[in-house]
Amino acid sequence: MNWIPPEFSIELDYGRCNNCKECIRQCTFGVYKYERNKVVPNEEKCVGCQRCVAFCPGRAIRVRPYGPGYRPNSYWTAEAIADIKRQAETGRALMVGMGNDLNFPVYWDRLLLNAAQVTNPAIDPLREPIELRTFLGGRPDALRLSDGALQTALTPYVKLETPILFAALSYGAINLRAMSAIAEAARKVGTLFNTGEGGFPRPLRKYGDHAIVQCASGRFGVDAEYLNSGVVVEIKIGQGAKPGMGGHLPGEKVSNEIAETRMIPAGTDALSPAPHHDIYSIEDLSTLIQTIKEATNYEKPVGVKIAAVHNSASIASGIVRAGADIIVLDGFRGGTGAAPKAIRNWIGIPIELALASVDRRLREEGIRGRASIVVGGGIRCSSDVVKAIALGADAVYIGTAALIAMGCTMCQMCYTGLCSWGIATTNPALARRLDPSETAVRLVNLLRAWSLEIQEMLGAMGIDSIEGLRGNRDQLRGVGLHEWELEVLGVKRAGT
Repeated sequence: MNWIPPEFSIELDYGRCNNCKECIRQCTFGVYKYERNKVVPNEEKCVGCQRCVAFCPGRAIRVRPYGPGYRPNSYWTAEAIADIKRQAETGRALMVGMGNDLNFPVYWDRLLLNAAQVTNPAIDPLREPIELRTFLGGRPDALRLSDGALQTALTPYVKLETPILFAALSYGAINLRAMSAIAEAARKVGTLFNTGEGGFPRPLRKYGDHAIVQCASGRFGVDAEYLNSGVVVEIKIGQGAKPGMGGHLPGEKVSNEIAETRMIPAGTDALSPAPHHDIYSIEDLSTLIQTIKEATNYEKPVGVKIAAVHNSASIASGIVRAGADIIVLDGFRGGTGAAPKAIRNWIGIPIELALASVDRRLREEGIRGRASIVVGGGIRCSSDVVKAIALGADAVYIGTAALIAMGCTMCQMCYTGLCSWGIATTNPALARRLDPSETAVRLVNLLRAWSLEIQEMLGAMGIDSIEGLRGNRDQLRGVGLHEWELEVLGVKRAGT
């Protein structure tokens, strides 16, 4: 017996409904059925994806939160009660998709940007160039020239036309059509996308000059050809949504094509363990980094991705000294296809605090220039990008924002494989709902709009390039923050 009230209420205006049954065709969760000459909803199955609302030609459907239904209690909330009832019925760990949605402080919203005034005039981006191009990879401490020729040996690097990359979204977690849209958008904008830990499908390898290939603990699809198919290799140690955990793609989602790419049998669960079983120290990590560099002829930057945790700064120091060219920090608001709810909600720290701590530690040790920093985990808008760069990042990853641009409505049911919008599903019929060409245009529009806004904000600050903003915390001021928070972030209070 199910004692849990529905999460959503469905209001069907039968005066507008023409019985076209489009809601039945569009809903992947079986909410609607047709009986006694009318459409009848089952609210208990509704996940709030809003697909039926968007496609109802008569605008006859409204989907709204059902309401708590319990006596108000600020401690035993309706969600807490529902979770207990659900676990009492199933005996299982609660699973959830997307990122942390609890009401923790959002430090981006407590940081304000400086504005140029008389002695430091603003720049008009319509009349003067403002450079968004950035480079990922190690930088030498100094350049030696002889007769005008560069004598310093440079480490491998990659060029981005905007400081925004598409985050790791693996094949299997999303389908080939969704991946191809992201890859095409990265090519058109002049940035990179990340294959995630599911391998690099051969139909997409034509986009290799815009791809970051990931090497995770499961080593899915990893061989010498794979490592050389992209322009950056990223070793995934952890991710923000589930620090200390590996990945899991259910066997029912492992089709023949996904099995071939991941190099596993079709229909079997793809389990990546929590640790890399060849990495138990910084020395082990250094060995893997050097092995990958050897396999790629020392021509590609190698990054290491870790979750934002309390000792990220010391870990990052070790990563740089192990030979990595890029550090990737993923905050606790990072999205995921599936994670235990308890892990997603309560493990990890905000990306803003981890970024500031890592940047400061590397600068204090004099090794900041030896690696770039890329951050992800809840980047929502262009001002978040600007603030991240001012706190010390070279570039940012966007994952959830990209999915929303593609049509995602954050129903958090990615792990079911029933995505109504054809993104987080490997069901061919559902995947056809997503048009790769149209979706790529939406992603390109998003990045171009953000890039224009970044140029406008840089101009307002009197800064003509991303290089001039990186780690420039004097351009930030905190509002409504405690002294310890200001200290960790390394910014002053507003008004000082």
